[in-house]
Amino acid sequence: MITPKNLVRHELIGLRIKVDASANKSLIGIGGKVVDETKEMLTVKTEKGAKKVAKHTSEFIFTLPDNKKVRVEGRIIEKRPEDRIKIKIRKW
Repeated sequence: MITPKNLVRHELIGLRIKVDASANKSLIGIGGKVVDETKEMLTVKTEKGAKKVAKHTSEFIFTLPDNKKVRVEGRIIEKRPEDRIKIKIRKW
């Protein structure tokens, strides 16, 4: 089960997301569903099509299945999905 504490170690594909901050100002406010993930990018399906967002320069608000919202700095999740389950996080 996904919780705010284990989100960064969990599968992100399928979660609702909104770009809260980004070095690329045109990406701020983009929201939708995560459809793909690589080490450095998230692909978000929006009403206007798929958008790629760099993890390192962005901050995201994820909506969990129980409708809780969690803010995550992209640099924390900037790893391959299979490597994120191994990370140890003190506080984020």
